[in-house]
Amino acid sequence: MRDSAACSVLSEDERDALAKAGRTRELSRGEVLFAAGDEDTVCATLLSGALKVCSYDEEGNERILALIHPAGFVGEMFAPFAAHDVVALTKTKLCVFARADMERALETYPDLTRALLRRSQEDLYWARQLLALGSGRSATEQVGTFLLALAQAASDSPCHPSQKFELPLTRGEMASMLGLTIETVSRALTSLEREGAIKRDGARGIELLDPARLEGSV
Repeated sequence: MRDSAACSVLSEDERDALAKAGRTRELSRGEVLFAAGDEDTVCATLLSGALKVCSYDEEGNERILALIHPAGFVGEMFAPFAAHDVVALTKTKLCVFARADMERALETYPDLTRALLRRSQEDLYWARQLLALGSGRSATEQVGTFLLALAQAASDSPCHPSQKFELPLTRGEMASMLGLTIETVSRALTSLEREGAIKRDGARGIELLDPARLEGSV
């Protein structure tokens, strides 16, 4: 984590100084880090687990807008209040900073500012990739591409996806994110397993048997 988080660009002494301004916080699944409308929200680096960024329509239906994976940064730095809910998908550990402390850190460490800007660009790319999932693809192709992206996020290597990982999302949450029904997601997972692309282990475990087949679904 020290090598992949934005603070990895700092020296050892700079990281130690930054750490003194932060604190560790743990969330259980479903616990809210901050909600839409909250003022003076915290900023945080995700150490383990997964978070979802979500909103709700007038009927109360949830829409998952983004996922935050380990080493990811979350926080409303330049808005007076939070625009969306940020909720733990699994048991989660974060390094949390008051927004004022993070603003001072950005002024003190220009390299940290550049690193967070770079991560924001990566997050924007990921969000655009999610928007493109439904463009002319079958449900099985959408789910396959999504699983591959989750495997890449779970990997310690930037070049290779993790062979085995735990789904941070329920089928219902996957359906919400992809704009599909729960039944359609379940059929797509069954199809990918029958084709030999993946193997399921329990309710959440996924093993990639043929990542190239998932890449072919792009």
